[in-house]
Amino acid sequence: MDWKKLGMGLLFPPIWSAVLLTILSTISLIYVFTQGMSMTVIAYIVYVISFYTIVVVCAYCVKYLPGYTKCIKGKINDNPMGHKFLHEATFRANMSLQLSLLANVLYVGVNIFFYAVNRSMWFVILAVYYTILVIVRLILVKYVSKDAMGSNHLGELRMNVICSAILLTVNIVLSGAVLMILYQDKGFTYNGVLIYVMALYTFYTTIHAIVTLVKYRKLNSPVMTTIRAIQLFAALVSMLSLETAMFSQFGQDMALEHKRLMIILTGAGVSITVLIMSVYMIAKSVKTIKNIKE
Repeated sequence: MDWKKLGMGLLFPPIWSAVLLTILSTISLIYVFTQGMSMTVIAYIVYVISFYTIVVVCAYCVKYLPGYTKCIKGKINDNPMGHKFLHEATFRANMSLQLSLLANVLYVGVNIFFYAVNRSMWFVILAVYYTILVIVRLILVKYVSKDAMGSNHLGELRMNVICSAILLTVNIVLSGAVLMILYQDKGFTYNGVLIYVMALYTFYTTIHAIVTLVKYRKLNSPVMTTIRAIQLFAALVSMLSLETAMFSQFGQDMALEHKRLMIILTGAGVSITVLIMSVYMIAKSVKTIKNIKE
């Protein structure tokens, strides 16, 4: 038996069967979760098939996606705006900043609406959290619209100090959110396959935020550093949100004390990270401003 051929056949089945597997796995997962069958024998069979489907989809992506990506990048590069987006880090950061600002404004509005409907302080906490992000990003957008990133180092250092000081208030909101999760059974829930999508998105945004924060440090732009730090803070808070959703979906058999301990540790880790990074950016910027003035 040709084991290599067999393995390649399993890894790269015909396209029609890969598409069929994806559809069946999605429908099966939705059915299992909506019918409360997550701990049955049928569910475990569905999990195995779904895992195999994910492996097949990833294998196809690894094999064919780079070629398609190269083709798409070539077409984007032919466009003046697309060329600018691909080759100018400051332009990409500015676009990301403005899109994130719009998204945060939308989140504030949605949570205010849900508070008006449900009268739950949980939505007030979320609205306040997103309002803080809106304020910081609005300050940065206003600054960038006047001075291009990298053109006024002293001005960027001052912006870094102001924004980092505002970001420290995230810890207050985060503490309130953790307390409500612990003692009022609040948190996030993602039904069915949506929780896997959110998990993938959360891990991607966290890794991307860390990589870009390290990568763009060489540009020596405090505003760029602030933008990437905000992305990292938001990604870490999303990690906490995902953890509560995971407990809600899969933690029915887990002891309440263990859940609370995990949430406390994660919340404390996120809070300490925000605190240390904000204080570090403030201290470094203040010191640099002092050196420039002297």
